[in-house]
Amino acid sequence: MMPGPVALIVDDHPLFCDALALTLRTVAGFAGVEAVHRLDAALARLDAGLRPDAVVLDLDLPDVDGMDGILRLRAALDAPVMVVSSMADDRLVAAALAAGAAGFVPKHSGREVFRAAFQAMARGDRWLPEGYTPPAPGAATAGQEAVARLAQLTRQQARILELICQGMLNKQIAFDLSIAETTVKAHVTAIMRKLGVQSRTQAVLIAQQARFSSLMPEG
Repeated sequence: MMPGPVALIVDDHPLFCDALALTLRTVAGFAGVEAVHRLDAALARLDAGLRPDAVVLDLDLPDVDGMDGILRLRAALDAPVMVVSSMADDRLVAAALAAGAAGFVPKHSGREVFRAAFQAMARGDRWLPEGYTPPAPGAATAGQEAVARLAQLTRQQARILELICQGMLNKQIAFDLSIAETTVKAHVTAIMRKLGVQSRTQAVLIAQQARFSSLMPEG
Protein backbone atom coordinates (compact mmCIF):
# COMPACT_ATOMS: atom_id res chain seq x y z
CA MET A 1 0.00 0.00 0.00
CA MET A 2 1.43 3.36 -1.05
CA PRO A 3 1.70 5.86 1.87
CA GLY A 4 -0.06 9.17 1.49
CA PRO A 5 -2.61 10.35 -1.07
CA VAL A 6 -2.57 9.02 -4.63
CA ALA A 7 -3.66 10.85 -7.79
CA LEU A 8 -4.72 9.48 -11.17
CA ILE A 9 -4.01 11.65 -14.21
CA VAL A 10 -6.11 11.10 -17.34
CA ASP A 11 -4.49 13.01 -20.19
CA ASP A 12 -3.27 11.97 -23.65
CA HIS A 13 -0.22 14.28 -23.74
CA PRO A 14 2.73 12.31 -22.25
CA LEU A 15 4.98 15.34 -21.68
CA PHE A 16 2.23 17.21 -19.87
CA CYS A 17 1.49 14.09 -17.80
CA ASP A 18 5.13 13.93 -16.73
CA ALA A 19 5.21 17.61 -15.78
CA LEU A 20 1.89 17.42 -13.96
CA ALA A 21 2.93 14.27 -12.07
CA LEU A 22 6.04 16.08 -10.85
CA THR A 23 3.93 19.09 -9.83
CA LEU A 24 1.46 16.92 -7.93
CA ARG A 25 4.27 15.22 -6.03
CA THR A 26 6.32 18.31 -5.22
CA VAL A 27 3.76 21.05 -4.62
CA ALA A 28 0.41 19.30 -4.07
CA GLY A 29 1.56 16.64 -1.61
CA PHE A 30 0.63 13.48 -3.49
CA ALA A 31 2.79 10.50 -2.53
CA GLY A 32 1.94 8.57 -5.69
CA VAL A 33 0.77 9.52 -9.15
CA GLU A 34 -0.39 7.24 -11.95
CA ALA A 35 -1.14 8.44 -15.48
CA VAL A 36 -3.25 6.94 -18.27
CA HIS A 37 -4.00 8.41 -21.68
CA ARG A 38 -7.62 7.40 -22.26
CA LEU A 39 -10.82 7.34 -20.23
CA ASP A 40 -11.37 3.63 -20.83
CA ALA A 41 -7.92 2.95 -19.38
CA ALA A 42 -8.79 4.99 -16.28
CA LEU A 43 -12.04 3.08 -15.81
CA ALA A 44 -10.16 -0.21 -16.28
CA ARG A 45 -7.71 0.77 -13.52
CA LEU A 46 -10.63 1.57 -11.22
CA ASP A 47 -12.22 -1.78 -12.05
CA ALA A 48 -8.89 -3.42 -11.17
CA GLY A 49 -8.98 -1.91 -7.69
CA LEU A 50 -7.18 1.43 -7.94
CA ARG A 51 -8.70 3.90 -5.48
CA PRO A 52 -7.12 7.30 -6.06
CA ASP A 53 -7.71 10.18 -3.67
CA ALA A 54 -8.13 12.52 -6.63
CA VAL A 55 -8.43 12.35 -10.41
CA VAL A 56 -6.99 14.98 -12.74
CA LEU A 57 -8.87 14.94 -16.04
CA ASP A 58 -8.30 16.55 -19.43
CA LEU A 59 -11.55 17.10 -21.32
CA ASP A 60 -9.98 16.68 -24.76
CA LEU A 61 -9.46 12.91 -24.87
CA PRO A 62 -9.78 10.62 -27.92
CA ASP A 63 -12.52 8.51 -26.31
CA VAL A 64 -14.53 11.27 -24.62
CA ASP A 65 -17.35 13.49 -25.90
CA GLY A 66 -18.30 16.59 -23.95
CA MET A 67 -18.65 16.01 -20.22
CA ASP A 68 -18.74 12.20 -20.49
CA GLY A 69 -15.37 11.85 -18.78
CA ILE A 70 -16.44 13.69 -15.66
CA LEU A 71 -19.82 11.99 -15.52
CA ARG A 72 -18.42 8.47 -15.86
CA LEU A 73 -15.58 9.02 -13.39
CA ARG A 74 -17.91 10.58 -10.82
CA ALA A 75 -20.21 7.59 -11.17
CA ALA A 76 -17.28 5.19 -10.73
CA LEU A 77 -15.67 6.54 -7.56
CA ASP A 78 -16.12 8.92 -4.65
CA ALA A 79 -12.87 10.84 -5.16
CA PRO A 80 -13.00 14.41 -6.51
CA VAL A 81 -12.30 15.06 -10.19
CA MET A 82 -10.23 18.15 -11.00
CA VAL A 83 -10.39 19.27 -14.63
CA VAL A 84 -7.12 20.54 -16.12
CA SER A 85 -7.74 21.80 -19.64
CA SER A 86 -6.28 24.08 -22.29
CA MET A 87 -9.87 25.23 -22.97
CA ALA A 88 -11.17 27.44 -20.17
CA ASP A 89 -14.01 29.65 -21.37
CA ASP A 90 -16.75 30.37 -18.84
CA ARG A 91 -19.35 28.19 -20.58
CA LEU A 92 -17.08 25.17 -20.52
CA VAL A 93 -16.16 25.71 -16.87
CA ALA A 94 -19.84 25.97 -15.95
CA ALA A 95 -20.61 22.71 -17.77
CA ALA A 96 -17.73 20.92 -16.02
CA LEU A 97 -18.95 22.10 -12.62
CA ALA A 98 -22.50 21.02 -13.46
CA ALA A 99 -21.13 17.56 -14.30
CA GLY A 100 -19.60 17.33 -10.83
CA ALA A 101 -16.02 18.55 -11.23
CA ALA A 102 -14.33 19.62 -8.00
CA GLY A 103 -12.62 22.48 -9.80
CA PHE A 104 -11.11 23.68 -13.05
CA VAL A 105 -7.47 24.64 -13.65
CA PRO A 106 -6.27 25.99 -17.02
CA LYS A 107 -3.24 24.06 -18.30
CA HIS A 108 -1.14 27.18 -18.59
CA SER A 109 -1.41 27.81 -14.82
CA GLY A 110 1.73 28.04 -12.68
CA ARG A 111 2.76 25.63 -9.95
CA GLU A 112 1.37 27.83 -7.18
CA VAL A 113 -2.04 27.78 -8.81
CA PHE A 114 -1.99 23.99 -8.84
CA ARG A 115 -0.93 23.97 -5.19
CA ALA A 116 -3.78 26.29 -4.21
CA ALA A 117 -6.28 24.35 -6.33
CA PHE A 118 -5.51 21.02 -4.69
CA GLN A 119 -5.42 22.57 -1.23
CA ALA A 120 -8.91 23.93 -1.90
CA MET A 121 -10.03 20.51 -3.12
CA ALA A 122 -8.68 18.88 0.04
CA ARG A 123 -10.81 21.30 2.10
CA GLY A 124 -13.85 20.35 0.06
CA ASP A 125 -13.93 23.70 -1.76
CA ARG A 126 -14.26 24.20 -5.50
CA TRP A 127 -11.43 25.86 -7.40
CA LEU A 128 -12.35 28.21 -10.24
CA PRO A 129 -10.10 29.87 -12.83
CA GLU A 130 -9.16 33.48 -12.24
CA GLY A 131 -11.66 35.74 -13.95
CA TYR A 132 -14.38 33.08 -14.19
CA THR A 133 -17.87 34.57 -14.28
CA PRO A 134 -20.63 32.08 -13.41
CA PRO A 135 -23.82 32.17 -15.47
CA ALA A 136 -26.62 34.30 -14.11
CA PRO A 137 -29.37 32.42 -12.25
CA GLY A 138 -31.67 30.82 -14.79
CA ALA A 139 -29.17 31.34 -17.62
CA ALA A 140 -27.92 27.76 -17.83
CA THR A 141 -27.97 26.33 -21.35
CA ALA A 142 -29.90 23.20 -22.27
CA GLY A 143 -26.57 21.36 -22.48
CA GLN A 144 -25.56 22.41 -18.95
CA GLU A 145 -28.95 21.42 -17.56
CA ALA A 146 -28.66 18.05 -19.31
CA VAL A 147 -25.18 17.53 -17.84
CA ALA A 148 -26.48 18.28 -14.34
CA ARG A 149 -29.24 15.67 -14.78
CA LEU A 150 -26.81 13.03 -16.06
CA ALA A 151 -24.54 13.67 -13.07
CA GLN A 152 -27.20 12.00 -10.91
CA LEU A 153 -26.79 8.61 -12.61
CA THR A 154 -24.82 5.76 -11.09
CA ARG A 155 -22.07 4.16 -13.14
CA GLN A 156 -24.30 1.22 -14.10
CA GLN A 157 -27.12 3.55 -15.08
CA ALA A 158 -24.69 5.61 -17.18
CA ARG A 159 -23.55 2.42 -18.92
CA ILE A 160 -27.13 1.39 -19.63
CA LEU A 161 -28.01 4.84 -20.99
CA GLU A 162 -24.98 4.64 -23.28
CA LEU A 163 -26.24 1.32 -24.65
CA ILE A 164 -29.73 2.77 -25.06
CA CYS A 165 -28.14 5.55 -27.10
CA GLN A 166 -26.64 2.83 -29.30
CA GLY A 167 -30.15 1.53 -30.00
CA MET A 168 -30.02 -1.60 -27.84
CA LEU A 169 -33.17 -3.15 -26.41
CA ASN A 170 -33.45 -4.27 -22.78
CA LYS A 171 -32.79 -7.90 -23.71
CA GLN A 172 -29.63 -6.96 -25.60
CA ILE A 173 -28.43 -4.73 -22.75
CA ALA A 174 -29.01 -7.55 -20.25
CA PHE A 175 -26.92 -9.91 -22.38
CA ASP A 176 -24.16 -7.35 -22.91
CA LEU A 177 -23.86 -6.54 -19.18
CA SER A 178 -24.57 -10.10 -17.95
CA ILE A 179 -27.48 -9.00 -15.77
CA ALA A 180 -31.17 -9.94 -15.65
CA GLU A 181 -33.57 -8.18 -18.01
CA THR A 182 -35.72 -7.22 -15.00
CA THR A 183 -32.66 -5.46 -13.55
CA VAL A 184 -32.23 -3.54 -16.79
CA LYS A 185 -35.90 -2.49 -16.68
CA ALA A 186 -35.49 -1.25 -13.11
CA HIS A 187 -32.42 0.77 -14.11
CA VAL A 188 -34.21 2.25 -17.13
CA THR A 189 -37.07 3.34 -14.89
CA ALA A 190 -34.59 4.96 -12.49
CA ILE A 191 -32.75 6.65 -15.36
CA MET A 192 -35.93 8.20 -16.72
CA ARG A 193 -36.96 9.36 -13.24
CA LYS A 194 -33.59 11.03 -12.60
CA LEU A 195 -33.55 12.66 -16.03
CA GLY A 196 -37.16 13.81 -15.70
CA VAL A 197 -38.28 12.18 -18.94
CA GLN A 198 -41.07 9.79 -19.94
CA SER A 199 -39.45 7.76 -22.71
CA ARG A 200 -36.19 6.22 -23.87
CA THR A 201 -36.14 8.62 -26.82
CA GLN A 202 -36.27 11.61 -24.47
CA ALA A 203 -33.44 10.08 -22.39
CA VAL A 204 -31.32 9.77 -25.55
CA LEU A 205 -32.01 13.42 -26.39
CA ILE A 206 -30.84 14.48 -22.92
CA ALA A 207 -27.62 12.48 -23.40
CA GLN A 208 -27.07 14.08 -26.82
CA GLN A 209 -27.62 17.57 -25.41
CA ALA A 210 -25.03 16.95 -22.70
CA ARG A 211 -22.55 15.41 -25.10
CA PHE A 212 -22.60 18.05 -27.79
CA SER A 213 -24.11 21.28 -26.46
CA SER A 214 -21.63 21.70 -23.60
CA LEU A 215 -18.70 22.02 -26.00
CA MET A 216 -20.36 24.01 -28.78
CA PRO A 217 -19.34 27.67 -28.92
CA GLU A 218 -22.06 30.20 -28.38
CA GLY A 219 -23.00 31.92 -31.58
